[in-house]
Amino acid sequence: MEKRIVAFDIGDKRVGVAASDPFNTFALPGTTYRRTKSAEADAAALAAIAAEKDAGLIVCGLPLNFDGTPSVQTEKTRRFVELLRTKTDIPVIYEDERFTTMEAERILIEGGVRREDRKNSVDSIAASYILEGYLHKKSKERRETMSEEKKLHEEGCGCEDCAGEEVNVVELVDDAGKVHKCYHIGTIEHKERWFAFFQPADEEEDEEETDVTILEIVGEEGQEELVPVEDEKLLDEVFDEFCRIMEEEDEEDADGEEG
Repeated sequence: MEKRIVAFDIGDKRVGVAASDPFNTFALPGTTYRRTKSAEADAAALAAIAAEKDAGLIVCGLPLNFDGTPSVQTEKTRRFVELLRTKTDIPVIYEDERFTTMEAERILIEGGVRREDRKNSVDSIAASYILEGYLHKKSKERRETMSEEKKLHEEGCGCEDCAGEEVNVVELVDDAGKVHKCYHIGTIEHKERWFAFFQPADEEEDEEETDVTILEIVGEEGQEELVPVEDEKLLDEVFDEFCRIMEEEDEEDADGEEG
């Protein structure tokens, strides 16, 4: 499994924390860190949070004005992020956070959360939106890369000579010890359980192009395992939900291109 990605929604008083699932496809809201009077201590604490989650990347929300220009808060965030970079060896990048706090507030209000309670979770939800934005962007880039690689193959490019390494490929080991190279095509949550979806990267003669393997992610954070799903009814439910989510993403991408 890949290293997780951690996101921070950095404020003057609080920092929202979110982390990705083990395959970096979904964002999960985490805790809210309450800042002290020491920026040094705060940066060290956030670096420790990322290390505890075994993160391979830290994404920090960058507050901008609605028109995309920098603000006073933009510069304050940049200074803090530079300090954070001195406290960790994990790469730190920015992601546009415009509208994320407003969206998090809207979700909590629609959920009937009282105003005094919203402060406890709004920042972590905003951090999850920051991370979702980054993950969606990277997922779209991977799909475009995979599509281009497939096109090159169809045009007669030799497999060994194709430029660039394989994208989003993992190795799964079956009960017999055989290694299967697969594309990880998505991860979803269904009834508070997580399921990962794979397709063969090296198709065999007896495999159809549309074959999908569904495995459940179980175990504590940082010690997850992939296990088969024995319940046929549950498999059908999970697959239907996955198809629905993929169709929604395709529609969103199409709407974005038309816009």
